[in-house]
Amino acid sequence: MAKRNKEETYESAGVNIAAGEEAVHRITPLIETTLRPEVLTSIGGFGGAFDITQTGRKHPVLVSSTDGVGTKAQVAVMAQRYDTIGIDLVAMCVDDLICVGAEPLFFLDYVSVGKLIPNQVELLVKGITDGCREAGCALIGGEMAEHPGLMHSGDFELVGFSVGVVDKEDMITGKNIVPGDAIIGLHSPGLRSNGYSLARKVFFETAKKTIDEPVWDGAESTVAEELLRPSVIYTPTILKILEHNPIKSIAHITGGGLPGNINRALPNNVDAEIFRETWKPPKIFTEIQSLGNIDENEMYKVFNMGIGMVLILDQQCVDSTTEIVHSMGLSTTRIGTIRENGSGSVQII
Repeated sequence: MAKRNKEETYESAGVNIAAGEEAVHRITPLIETTLRPEVLTSIGGFGGAFDITQTGRKHPVLVSSTDGVGTKAQVAVMAQRYDTIGIDLVAMCVDDLICVGAEPLFFLDYVSVGKLIPNQVELLVKGITDGCREAGCALIGGEMAEHPGLMHSGDFELVGFSVGVVDKEDMITGKNIVPGDAIIGLHSPGLRSNGYSLARKVFFETAKKTIDEPVWDGAESTVAEELLRPSVIYTPTILKILEHNPIKSIAHITGGGLPGNINRALPNNVDAEIFRETWKPPKIFTEIQSLGNIDENEMYKVFNMGIGMVLILDQQCVDSTTEIVHSMGLSTTRIGTIRENGSGSVQII
């Protein structure tokens, strides 16, 4: 008689349905803290529903954005710290929406893991819900996926998708930019979620640092604490500015740095002139540059260099806008101006 093979199950293949159910049970109360009155469905259904007619817009235009956190996730795995990287995920998505003037309405997340560990998932989603509450959007759905054989136990990937709304007549397009307009930068204390492949190479391969040692000599923070510093979510501040002042164009400074993002916010008949001496990049950037012997132009192409969001507006609005930014707990500097006879390029001088 032939020997029978062992009976296989989904769990023996590496997928634990019970762990998934426990994770859902843990995260449901967190998700409920983000819900807005326009949300029509509860957690656990096949789709999240949102009543767009209740947003108060005359001609509502939906704006969508999707993003991830890149290899910052690997730093979180190294540090075994998962409670803040969800904030980065929300920031990357909603701060794209606000560049069109859109108020974030709702958010969806995708969490993939090598092995579903309920505590890890709970912490990841906690960060997402913290970010959603700060941004004012509802987490109305998502997906958890366990990928045995494709990812290692402890590894994870986060992806977010957000939708916002703006009145068609209030869309920020950059078409009204004229020479002489002011360029102001909203400060970023850290890397946000961009440039981490280079940052990790510099700290862990070139400089041979460990995740728990001081990030530089005399620093009170560790490498982990500095590299996992949560992204600022600029959306609430910009929505507050828009209540009082028009903004002609907005650039979210992510991959590509200042030159690779400000150009996306310009018409093709002007240039943006950015003056490096108008602000001092936080030490994390100069430390990476020093340890990696990185050319300054390369730094500006990869990292935000301490400017997370750029606004272009009339010079007469600079002082009042600055006051609003400060009232919201952030800081800003005028970093440049718009020049005529351009081609939509960015000059950093």
